[in-house]
Amino acid sequence: MNIAKDMDLYQKLNILSDAAKYDVACTSSGVDRKGSGKGMGNCTAAGICHSFSADGRCISLLKILFTNECVFDCKYCINRASNDVERASFTPEEVCRLTMEFYRRNYIEGLFLSSGILKNPAYTMELLYQTLYKLRNECHFEGYIHVKAIPGAPQELIQKTGFLADRMSVNLELPTAESLRRLAPHKTRKRILAPMRQVQMTRNENKHELTVFKNTPQFVPAGQSTQMIIGATPENDYQILSVAESLYQKFELKRVFYSAFVQVNQDAMLPSLPGGPPLLREHRLYQADWLLRFYGFGAQELLSETHPNFNVFLDPKCDWALSHLEQFPVEINRADYYTLLRVPGIGPKSAQRIVKARRMGQLDFPDLKKAGVVLKRAVYFITCSGKQMYPLKIEEDFILRNLMYSQSRTPAETATYRQLSLFDDGQVFGAVPQKLLQTGV
Repeated sequence: MNIAKDMDLYQKLNILSDAAKYDVACTSSGVDRKGSGKGMGNCTAAGICHSFSADGRCISLLKILFTNECVFDCKYCINRASNDVERASFTPEEVCRLTMEFYRRNYIEGLFLSSGILKNPAYTMELLYQTLYKLRNECHFEGYIHVKAIPGAPQELIQKTGFLADRMSVNLELPTAESLRRLAPHKTRKRILAPMRQVQMTRNENKHELTVFKNTPQFVPAGQSTQMIIGATPENDYQILSVAESLYQKFELKRVFYSAFVQVNQDAMLPSLPGGPPLLREHRLYQADWLLRFYGFGAQELLSETHPNFNVFLDPKCDWALSHLEQFPVEINRADYYTLLRVPGIGPKSAQRIVKARRMGQLDFPDLKKAGVVLKRAVYFITCSGKQMYPLKIEEDFILRNLMYSQSRTPAETATYRQLSLFDDGQVFGAVPQKLLQTGV
């Protein structure tokens, strides 16, 4: 372990901000807390650094580790105890100084504070608590703060810290207990889930108290989140999504973040990944996660033991729709809200607009475009007043080819009714099968 001596604050900031880049669980959506008017900052409609708020804004965060020193030796972590990397640690006063100076310069709107395990979980959690206490009570900082709850730390420390933070997160690290035993033997699933359960129960108790006593301090008002590393272990997408669904249902998490495995250590127990981090797989899991949270889908609807992984060429909603063509086409002017949500190209906002607008009269395809429907996907699965936008057959092969290869064109541009000539190249027509082109649709 390479511990630098006499390091100035700027050097520490370089080391500990870079060390924090592998932690992706930093969002602030779900909190709307006003300042008192006496301190600095507030958390109204907040969303933080390279993350997004509930209203879609992308705004800034000071994202750092308190320390990159760690007593654990997780095989996938750059900061593991056996790695010879330059180490640094802030003091609570230094974190306060950085946060306030960055905020005064309008560089940030909040703080994301994580940490390696210095000495032991209790010692580390105490330092995090001291930092947040000074920020709130001595610096009077009222902006957004997201802090890590350290598994194994005393419950009273986690509880005191939770009354100072807007969001807390406990990283699940890996999807299954078996993978955790292989790659992070110092950590256990039971120990990780314990602070999650504590945060959940304390939040529910706090909500009840707030209904009785309006001036009660809020405990983690933006809820809790977690993070899973994807691709370091052999779990399939169905297992990962099932774990996420269970966390949402049993622990009332706000977000599950998926982090594509980046090979920063050489170890025989880690995959080689010659193609690099599985970023497309991560993207598909995020898309599926939205279907769980906002579209009413279940993990078993999207995947199964016989179909355990997502199609990398299609988003999960289109993939599901192609496997359930018997449920289509959906009549826009009669379908209920939840049926509309299952149509590719229709999201919660556009479904709400459709339900509201059709009270005034029948809707047609131009109306759907104004409502925000993505017609280049939806057109294969809907009718308006019993009619399709184009004369298309609801056949898996035809729809699949057009969804995969004609992302930027509508079927009107890809489908044609003229006879092919000897000089035609099949690629001219993108994904539309030549048989369909020759006979019309």
